[in-house]
Amino acid sequence: MFSFLKKTVVNLFSGIKSKLCSLFSKPINKNSLIELKTILLEADVGIKLANELTIKLEQWMQKTSNQSGSEARTFLEAQLLQILEKLPKSKTRSPEVLLLLGINGSGKTTTAAKLAHRFAQQGKQTLLVAADTFRMTAVEQLEEWAKTANVHFHRGSPNQDPASVAYQGCKRWRDENFDHVIIDTAGRLHTQANLINELAKIRRVVAKNVSEEKICSWLTLDSMLGQSSFAQAKLFGEALPLDGLLLTKFDGTGKAGTVFAIASQLKLPIPFITHGEEIDAIKQFDAKQYVHDLLYE
Repeated sequence: MFSFLKKTVVNLFSGIKSKLCSLFSKPINKNSLIELKTILLEADVGIKLANELTIKLEQWMQKTSNQSGSEARTFLEAQLLQILEKLPKSKTRSPEVLLLLGINGSGKTTTAAKLAHRFAQQGKQTLLVAADTFRMTAVEQLEEWAKTANVHFHRGSPNQDPASVAYQGCKRWRDENFDHVIIDTAGRLHTQANLINELAKIRRVVAKNVSEEKICSWLTLDSMLGQSSFAQAKLFGEALPLDGLLLTKFDGTGKAGTVFAIASQLKLPIPFITHGEEIDAIKQFDAKQYVHDLLYE
């Protein structure tokens, strides 16, 4: 039976995967390098990383008399895995106090529910907090997801200060002995400065009441956006320290290289990936399995 991650990779990267498998099914030569670079660029690895990988493969070819495609694939597998293994370890895969960040449309609210459901399935008591108070649809959406996930929910009054709602949520987490509290924050305010200031304020308020080692800030990035995700990460990173990236919508894009581009440039851990709308469509990111499933039938 295919695992969640394997099925996701098969569906998501079928075009890229088939091209790579075809490339490495025969002996490689200089033309193979050109073909590989094209495939990597199509996969949205980015020019810099695509160049680095093809140069390393060319250097490997010059040092070995074995030009078989299978050996070349093994070499590339090691290079790709090395990129992901250089990422710092996640602060925690099960944070007690989680600030969930991301632009509207990135899958942030849905991911909050998926995480809450995952924790609940592990027997943990979880509280979802709707701190995006200026967008009532976000509050209502999260409340519906909380019912689906069968977890507790906290909402403030309309237009209540988001930091105040986050504070109340953390107080409930502490007073009612929840294992986890997940705070869904705003993804779009009237100006970039407003967004940064609002998120920084929420973090300060939470940090006054919760010890730092219990807090995680995870950013949801839409995998369909590929390289443009870096601008988002920079924006949110200006507001508060980021502890990890959650890659969403893995069933809607063929940009297989996004993971490697993010890993090489942002150097942040990837605790989970998600796809689809189902409440259980979330999986811990396994670098070794991901690379293997991308390169092999």
